[in-house]
Amino acid sequence: MKRYVHAFMMCQSMFCAIPCPCQVWDEDARPLMLPMLPLVGLEIGALWAFFGWLTGLLGLPTLIRGLILALWPYLATGFLHLDGFMDVTDAVKSCRDLQRRREILKDSHVGSFAVIGLCMLLLAQFAVFSSIPSDKNCAVLLFLPAVSRCGSALAVTALPSMTTSQYAAQKKPASHLAVLAAMLCLFVVLGFVFCGLSGFALIGCMAGYALAQCRGYRSLQGMNGDIAGYALTIGELCGAVVFALL
Repeated sequence: MKRYVHAFMMCQSMFCAIPCPCQVWDEDARPLMLPMLPLVGLEIGALWAFFGWLTGLLGLPTLIRGLILALWPYLATGFLHLDGFMDVTDAVKSCRDLQRRREILKDSHVGSFAVIGLCMLLLAQFAVFSSIPSDKNCAVLLFLPAVSRCGSALAVTALPSMTTSQYAAQKKPASHLAVLAAMLCLFVVLGFVFCGLSGFALIGCMAGYALAQCRGYRSLQGMNGDIAGYALTIGELCGAVVFALL
């Protein structure tokens, strides 16, 4: 049990900007970090849903409410996944050969495609959440980050990693795939049980994640954390779009 607790704390410290009450690093618990990622997503989603409820209760202006809900998933992760989104966008949209695309992926400079993609992403996120009525139940936001992180953990575990990825030398037991798939199914079922038709937002998130993941993986011919963040960001946006349209 101690290893699992350490793995969760390590995962939160690495992938979440919400302060962790205890800073630990246990090398034996490192292989368990990926299965803990969806639980970190639940933590982020719980506050996301709370802000949705609170801003509606307070009757905040539509645009201010939309801004808070649009920015929360990025603030909660310290913009970690936005960084991956920008890196992959730059690499994929460059349309260069594979070696050059991978070089662009690791380049610390920001290219024009990354800036354009980020502007479009933020505008879309803001427009989506500004269009959600203040009296709409935002409970599905609890499950949205958990579902997207199930997708990331599954992709990192199942797909071959790039040699430059931190996951290349990490042990990724096949049993984790079954655990993550079960967690994904559980979150989707709970989404429909507690949120009704809004549960389709989770299906939209899964579809958006899968398409983005396929795009990034095929273009760069390998898996790494940047691609996981890229697909996660697009998946959550797609889920939010479905939620707003229902």
